[in-house]
Formats: sequence, structure tokens, C-alpha cells
Amino acid sequence: MDKAQSGDYIAVTKLDRFCRTTKEGLEYIDLLLNKGVKIHILNMGLIESSPMGRLIVTNLLAFAEFERAMIIERTQGGKAIAKQRADFKEGRPKKYNTKKINHALELLEKYSYKEVESLTGISKSTLIRAKRNQEVS
Repeated sequence: MDKAQSGDYIAVTKLDRFCRTTKEGLEYIDLLLNKGVKIHILNMGLIESSPMGRLIVTNLLAFAEFERAMIIERTQGGKAIAKQRADFKEGRPKKYNTKKINHALELLEKYSYKEVESLTGISKSTLIRAKRNQEVS
């Protein structure tokens, strides 16, 4: 934004990728248009500095902000429902069970990290993390 100069073009895939809120979007657009920078939203076209152009952009920014808020609300609602289940676990499921990790850690006594990685398919970073966790416990 700071490096943009008069005559430059800024291309953005979608308006909601340009900013998070309507206010922020209008501030950025004003700043860039006042510098003489042209803004091209790929799924909309060029943003114009005319009153009609500003009206359209303001409305589209407001809808993008509303859509983002609705997505967050639905996600939080789904999470709240999921948390009510007894078997709920937050986050990504573990790729390797404790038995596989322990076997790989035993192999580390005889082999290098790269060798154990090729034998088990468990990455070096996962092995290092597991070893560190085992030493702490």
C-alpha cells in the first residue's frame, strides 16, 4: 500500500480479500484513489471514484462484512453443538497412535531420524516432538 504510486494498478481477486470491514475498505480505497492508484477487483472490475462507483463499492463491502460475520456465527454455533457430544475432541485428529509413535521412538535408539522416517513414514519433526514430550513426562 505504501509503495503504490500514481498510475499503478492494484489487482485483488475478491473484494472481501481486500479488507475485513466496510470502514477499513473505504479507507484503503480512498487512500489509493487519492494517490492516483487504480484498483481492479477481478470479479467486479475497476473501482471508480464517481458517486455511483462509491455507492456500489460501499454496498458490496457491507455485504462482504455481513457474509463474514454470518460464517463466523454459523461456525461458532456448529462448534457449540459439537462440544455437547461426549466424544468431542477439539482440533485435528492424531495421525499416528501411541503404539506407532512408541515403536518409532524405540527405533531411534538404533537408527537415525531419516532412517526411522523412511521405515515408519513418521516425519522427523513429529519424532522430535514425541521424543521431547516423552522426556518431559
